[in-house]
Amino acid sequence: MGGTGTDQGLNGVRAYIGSFTSAGGRGVLAADWDRETGALTVTGASDAVADPSFLALAGPVLHAVSETDAGAVAAFDVTGPTPRPLGAPVPADGAGPTHLALAAGHLLTANYTSGSVTALPLAEDGTARPATTVLRHEGSGPVADRQSSPHAHQVLPDPSGNWVVSVDLGTDSVRICALDPATGRLTLHGETRLRPGTGPRHLAFHPDGAHAYVLNELEPTLTVCRWDAAEGVLEPLAETPVVPEGTTGPSYPSEVVVAPDGRFLWAAVRGDDTLAVLALDTDGAEARLVATVPCGGTWPRDLTLDPSGSRLYAANERSGDVTWFTLDPDTGIPSRAGAIEAPAASCVIFG
Repeated sequence: MGGTGTDQGLNGVRAYIGSFTSAGGRGVLAADWDRETGALTVTGASDAVADPSFLALAGPVLHAVSETDAGAVAAFDVTGPTPRPLGAPVPADGAGPTHLALAAGHLLTANYTSGSVTALPLAEDGTARPATTVLRHEGSGPVADRQSSPHAHQVLPDPSGNWVVSVDLGTDSVRICALDPATGRLTLHGETRLRPGTGPRHLAFHPDGAHAYVLNELEPTLTVCRWDAAEGVLEPLAETPVVPEGTTGPSYPSEVVVAPDGRFLWAAVRGDDTLAVLALDTDGAEARLVATVPCGGTWPRDLTLDPSGSRLYAANERSGDVTWFTLDPDTGIPSRAGAIEAPAASCVIFG
């Protein structure tokens, strides 16, 4: 677990917030989490790394992308109240890394600008070593100003741990790769094409491990997919909207999360600045929009559940805050419960 701070959290669980230093953010923030109220209390911050927009935690080591043209990853010791840098940032060998995840002893980054995924092995102390693989995506999409080239937006392991999936906004596709834990080599296994022009951004798996949900940025929709972990095959089943019929103006979905019991799914939508609530059927193969509520701020870039699964947290980039919501256990509808200031907030994680 992370450090203790004032240790208000469940079993020492704390929250970490990423932000854009180039837009006035404080870098990486650490916060205590109150299990009873859901409240966050910032205990310290580090601006040692530029634009740490996305975070991943591995025990006492917090990893952050540096979403810059050069592209790098950085590690922080979070055993105390303030994140402490662990050495110099390591090049991601890709431009504009927007997402990272841990898999098979490696740190993986999705590099948006260069349209690639990088694998970096982890040293014994938990920090990243130089990259072993850079897997470059190929292709484009019909939206000229956003899809002229590949734009890897997310990378994560599947629930079985056998595959790595990467979501590419520029090519309207999800790639499935194998990662060799011994060598760090990423090998392309297959690619699932989604409807042209949808601009897939992020993906979340159902708790049953047999379904996945791809949130599209360029059209406010969710693509429901069947996931075959044995064969490493993602099969699109249907699309459903994440904004009500008749919604006007730009809507740019950003993040998707699924309830631990698989009954509900939530999506953050920028532009109209809402949180969409979708009900899932008993086997996870169908999703239905049931409500939208204000996100409590402006431009919700990230969304996450707390460890109890009973609260939802939104990182609102342009209003510079993190808001949290209590979830109705019967309807899944969020009710705003609180907020803290977090300039240029881009990501919230717990650990």
